[in-house]
Amino acid sequence: MASHNFIGLDEDFPGAAYREEVYELIDPILHYRSQTYAGKVVFITGASRGIGAETALQYACAGASVALASRFSETLEDVKSRINAARSDAVVLTLVADVTQTDQVKEAILETVSHFGSLDIVIANAGKAGAWTRPLLEKDPNEWWSVVEVNIRGVFNTIYFSIPHLLETKGYAIVVSSKAAQVRVPFGSDYAVSKHALGRLTEHIYLEYPDIKIFALHPGSIPTEMGSGTNPPGLPPPTDSVALPAATMLYLTSGRVDWLIGRYVSANWDLGEIEREWKSKIVEKGGLVSKLYIPV
Repeated sequence: MASHNFIGLDEDFPGAAYREEVYELIDPILHYRSQTYAGKVVFITGASRGIGAETALQYACAGASVALASRFSETLEDVKSRINAARSDAVVLTLVADVTQTDQVKEAILETVSHFGSLDIVIANAGKAGAWTRPLLEKDPNEWWSVVEVNIRGVFNTIYFSIPHLLETKGYAIVVSSKAAQVRVPFGSDYAVSKHALGRLTEHIYLEYPDIKIFALHPGSIPTEMGSGTNPPGLPPPTDSVALPAATMLYLTSGRVDWLIGRYVSANWDLGEIEREWKSKIVEKGGLVSKLYIPV
């Protein structure tokens, strides 16, 4: 598939640095040393592998108590062991839950709050994607909808049941989105539509609950099991470090970039450069949100 079939790849900051690895500004070692998240409680979905597992590890090493939710109990325990190997006194709660099942998500969040006493940060990371190799009518409609359901309903359930607790702590929420939210990709309508919708959901949650500091984050192109299995023809394979989105999340929830609340953010952006060169325009013109483009 030729790259010209992808619409929107150029919709980004012109000339800006593209980050594939953790860089100095967001280096989590700074949070490890200062124990930035001591006393904080972090709830993460899709925590049994990939981005979720790495994010849990970084928050725990930065002092947080972490609640890990996934459908897979065995791999959750593997992640817990990995965290305890890195930090022996880390407090880790594992919870088996399918994010599409409302009652399971509600129970997981209630158990987290009951166990730790509060909830400060929620990472809605669980997601699903199918192979981008066939047009719409060649896909099983139930499978197409399954991708949308996991990505939208799963995030909705996670945020919905977190809101009362995040309001109490004036906490943070990160919705894991994708560059596909902005790019029109042949054969990827299920994934792209769902991730695009998450941006608007993020905007609405911030509009209705401004005390909750929420972001929609593109995590970069990570060679996770899901990402590698769905990479569309015509684009290079994913090579970004899995540590990059995790470190970006620690930075976003540190209070240093609250001017980005309610917006789409990419882990591939150098956030120091974006703040120096683009902050005033973004804030003044209401940038990094979904808008209807009118050519004038």
